[in-house]
Amino acid sequence: MGRTDGDRTARGPGVAIGRPASLLSALLGGLLGGLLLLLAPLAASTARASDGDAGRDTVRLTMFSGIECTHCADERPFLVGLRARYPGLVVEEVEVWHDAQNRERLQELADAKGFRASSTPVTVIGDYHWVGFDTAIARQIEEVVAAAFAGEELGVLARTSIEVPLLGEVDLADSSLVVSALVIGFVDGVNPCSLWVLSVLLAIVLHSGSRGRVLAVGTTFLIVTTAMYGLYMTGMYSALDYVGNLSWIRLGVSAVAFVFGIIHMKDFFWFKEGPSLSIDDARKPGLYKRMRDIAAADRSVPGVLGGTVALAVGVSLLETPCTAGLPLLWTNMLASHGVALGTALMLFGVYMAVFLLDELVLFGAAVATMRATKVEEHHGRFLKLLSGTVMVTLAVAMMFMPASLESVTGTVSIFGFALVLVAAIWSAHRLLTGLLGRRPSS
Repeated sequence: MGRTDGDRTARGPGVAIGRPASLLSALLGGLLGGLLLLLAPLAASTARASDGDAGRDTVRLTMFSGIECTHCADERPFLVGLRARYPGLVVEEVEVWHDAQNRERLQELADAKGFRASSTPVTVIGDYHWVGFDTAIARQIEEVVAAAFAGEELGVLARTSIEVPLLGEVDLADSSLVVSALVIGFVDGVNPCSLWVLSVLLAIVLHSGSRGRVLAVGTTFLIVTTAMYGLYMTGMYSALDYVGNLSWIRLGVSAVAFVFGIIHMKDFFWFKEGPSLSIDDARKPGLYKRMRDIAAADRSVPGVLGGTVALAVGVSLLETPCTAGLPLLWTNMLASHGVALGTALMLFGVYMAVFLLDELVLFGAAVATMRATKVEEHHGRFLKLLSGTVMVTLAVAMMFMPASLESVTGTVSIFGFALVLVAAIWSAHRLLTGLLGRRPSS
């Protein structure tokens, strides 16, 4: 049993050819509308139940913990309050990180009850057990305790985990994290940096007139950039999870993301003025040259693919400042929730699938029509406003209202507020620029 405390399994009993830019506007609008349809509350499946200690004058709760375990430290104040509300509750804490005999006791209990004691804390009441600790688990623990003292049948607790080959047990309890993955992944995917690079690359390669070459270059580019992005997110998650669930880490990450978001929002009003996280104009001629080299008609297929891989790696590193804020917030959310590796990998998959939606549609349209859609300046400015506003709203919520992100309703409300704010800012800006006789940003 390792010293991670994140498993929270709970068991109860630029160059464009072709169509005008309005195609991209319609595409983004359609993707955003489709995403909103996915924001329905997610239901959990049911599992076994047991009345455990129901009807007794005393109820025994055992918490297997570690001295340095941050989630154990989170559970202790909750248990103190629970004992105050239910004086007959007997709480035993068993340290397992530094005591081999206690570890053996926990393992025997886990084997007998049929669960994997992969991390701490492990809380046991009769036939009920929980691995990890968060607000959802706290609610379930109190439900069991209250039902036991009232002599009532608790009924069925939701089963929140599934067994996945190679990954093991994957926790599905936090629907709010799935919703966050959908929304943040979508907004992150429509960042102007990656869309600009892909649209320019496709436009240049389309000059070859070969659909096969366009398909090979686009597919390779997307695979490599996705892999790089996945490694970047995994590294951030591992680092944040390693240092533990510390409030100063959460505040620090939120502050960095807040600054990134403000800079993105600034670009909507004052494009290319002052600090910016966009790809520097000075670097663009070099990117154009490398793209033209890839598209050269006399270049062999292996040479084209090798050049595409090199370009994709370079672009991924170059656009990191433009895209870093949202994945930084997202991985911090996973780490602060104590998400286990199996669940994190599943959520990474959800995030990356939504992240790639817009690029896949853009790429598919180019392959099908042999035309490319240009990401123009006013599109980029609107996308900056969208990503920046979501980043700022989420950062503020994580700093001052972190509990709001632990439920589907709270999560949807926060992202809904961000979208309303985007619409209000965009509409007000268009109205103001219209009154002043200027061309609006979008």
